[in-house]
Amino acid sequence: MINYSLLDLCPVVEGSNPAETFQRSLDLAQHAERWGYNRYWLAEHHNMPGIASAATAVVIGHIAAGTSRIRVGAGGIMLPNHSPLIIAEQFGTLEALFPGRIDLGLGRAPGTDQATARALRRDLQSNAERFPQDVMDLQALLGDPQPGQGLLATPGSGSKVPLWILGSSTFGAQLAAALGLPYAFASHFAPGDLQVALKTYRHYFQPSQYLDKPYVTLGFNVIAADSDEEAELLSSSMQKSFVSLRQGKPLRLQPPQANYLPTLGPAERHTLQQVLSCSAIGSAATVETGIRAFLEQTGADELMLNGNIFDHRARLRSFEIAADVMQKINGR
Repeated sequence: MINYSLLDLCPVVEGSNPAETFQRSLDLAQHAERWGYNRYWLAEHHNMPGIASAATAVVIGHIAAGTSRIRVGAGGIMLPNHSPLIIAEQFGTLEALFPGRIDLGLGRAPGTDQATARALRRDLQSNAERFPQDVMDLQALLGDPQPGQGLLATPGSGSKVPLWILGSSTFGAQLAAALGLPYAFASHFAPGDLQVALKTYRHYFQPSQYLDKPYVTLGFNVIAADSDEEAELLSSSMQKSFVSLRQGKPLRLQPPQANYLPTLGPAERHTLQQVLSCSAIGSAATVETGIRAFLEQTGADELMLNGNIFDHRARLRSFEIAADVMQKINGR
């Protein structure tokens, strides 16, 4: 059986605001819980007008408080932006409030542009090269306290919040394998190294106290509707977001636009074809075909579904169709 989960970037749509975004995210999470989604993850991004999940731990608390069973977590926290102690305390607090429901995915990218990354850095020595050590420090802070351990996270110590390594290259795959941790690959927007990262992780995986065999979740975009034509129209909002981001001009999520792709130049269309290659856009039948092919190619243990749609009701419908497809694939 393939678990299916949901990645929410808390998209701020044009004409809306973060307060309304958080209300819509909670509504989506409550529906996702009823539709059988395994996890609901939120991601840390900064200085992006169309993404409201910058204070990721706070939003996780909001979602977890409004749901009862679904696991809620970070996909992910960009650890170079924070001290391991602060993250241990934040997620130790979340685990104390919502026991057995919190995940902590860790990435080493800044989750923003370089200027903002410099503003976020916790000190002048902070950098992504410390990521493996930071992960191990965080493991120690969340694990059982050891004799003579002078630094304790309260809350956090002994909470054993499950850790995931996130990545879009072989670096994260190698680290997750060496530490015996589950691995989440960002194939929903950076699929270039997907196959080599999967091969690396599975080949070098070392069983640990956390995991006895490799476990991979893969990002996958789904824009589903009652017809292929409607889904293609809805997907133009997501396409606009990627184009504006690559141009260095991130926007709030824009309304869908008919015949959007023909307005782009060859280079922009090629970029979209590459970054969105791990996607299924269409009716339930089209989405099922796309997901089955992706699972056959990758052998994923879990799918982390993503799909930014301008209209909230259409977004709910898309994730409902996706859940129905996954249940069919799982033989339910």
